[in-house]
Amino acid sequence: MLKQSLQYKLLQKLSPQQIQLMKLIQLPTQAFEERLKQEIEENPALDTGKENFDADDDFSNEYEDAGTEKIEAEDINIDEYLSDDEVPNYKTQANNYTADDDEKNIPYAAGTSFHQSLVSQLNTFNLNEEERAIADFLVGSIDDSGYIRREIIDLVDDLAFTANVFTTEEKVLQVLKKVIHNLDPTGVGARDLKECLIIQLKAKETNKHRELAIDVLENAFDHFVKKHYKKLQEKFNITETELKEINTEISKLNPKPGGSYADNNKIAEQIVPDFSIKIIDGELDLTLNVRNAPELHISATYNNMLKGYQESNKKNKAQKDAVFFIKQKLDAAKWFIDAIKQRQQTLLVTMNTIMHYQYDYFLTGDERRLKPMILKDIADKINMDVSTVSRVANSKYVATPYGTKRIKEFFSESMKNDQGEDISTKEIKKILENVIAEEDKKKPLTDEKLSTILKDKGYPIARRTIAKYREQLDLPVARLRKEI
Repeated sequence: MLKQSLQYKLLQKLSPQQIQLMKLIQLPTQAFEERLKQEIEENPALDTGKENFDADDDFSNEYEDAGTEKIEAEDINIDEYLSDDEVPNYKTQANNYTADDDEKNIPYAAGTSFHQSLVSQLNTFNLNEEERAIADFLVGSIDDSGYIRREIIDLVDDLAFTANVFTTEEKVLQVLKKVIHNLDPTGVGARDLKECLIIQLKAKETNKHRELAIDVLENAFDHFVKKHYKKLQEKFNITETELKEINTEISKLNPKPGGSYADNNKIAEQIVPDFSIKIIDGELDLTLNVRNAPELHISATYNNMLKGYQESNKKNKAQKDAVFFIKQKLDAAKWFIDAIKQRQQTLLVTMNTIMHYQYDYFLTGDERRLKPMILKDIADKINMDVSTVSRVANSKYVATPYGTKRIKEFFSESMKNDQGEDISTKEIKKILENVIAEEDKKKPLTDEKLSTILKDKGYPIARRTIAKYREQLDLPVARLRKEI
């Protein structure tokens, strides 16, 4: 039996312009700069008035009224677009600091990447053609932490299929151990943590503790990782003092040999804050960073073309076709300038509301003063959609007197203390972190004991919640925090 029914759906469709605006709002400063460059390259009606972006144009807040009305094809209003002013006034906020107060340039590291360093080191080895091909492939298989996490047989297969190198597992292992494991940083190319630590120990000068440490890792790695110290003492017939010295020896090793290069790369890709909050005369002052943002206006070429059309007595079809093309580019240019204006206003309004909501924190830097705050709290205050606030919070950073912070970090859920007051979960996490930091590492506190301590401090939190917060803080369970 066939059944027919009518279903009504209420759909909210965004225009292409609205979608593009949402994307612009979501972009952090560096990505926004790239988007500006792309638009300028694609639309000849846009011009910056400069060959290069000026990095000294930091913070701004006045806008030229760009307008978004459509142009009629036959009677285009030329005067609306013409401008004899070669100094555009597309700004967002005047800088009220002196030149000495501003940190206009952020240094960027242009160091050698991790893999580039490894490849260059291969040149110091005397390798034949096959060995060099294998070594290059192995270096390319090393992840950012410094490990090769694939089985040797899989590497052999990939060498055959992708590099046209037909070899054996034995040959690959030989190159791995004799070449890759001798690259700097020591431990690179290991297939797991155990091998990584052993490689580093074997590279150190011989001493009693080093030999014992190698023995422990090779023959009782699981016991060591799980901190089963009594079992280790019994298995290797060693004293607690000797075990402590072994533990100290191993703790000096680097579990992620590629990490130092990864940190350098982070410096090279240093975050550019989207906002800056400063304390001036005891008050918070917010500025929006538009570093490298161009001062957009209609290009001089288009000005001249439009003037020629305006002054022409006879307007033929070719001229009208040219102006029709120009008006399309002008519409796009005007919309883009207006979209940037809306983007800047949205960012400023949103961040200003967040700043005042968390005023006590920004004034003191004390994380315990962070108030419970969710996206809806800000969205309701500025009368915007939650998704818009989310776009600002998820991808933007603010420079504060206490360091550069991701805006998302200021948001947290709330819970009630024993006085019935709403407090931020961030405050509880900070207290939990402090309690664990101050515990006796020989007898670390269990989640149950941590729950009791926080209850005594006025925060009634269940053990399972303690476990969740501890994991979010990347803190191990009590047994793994134990020290000798």
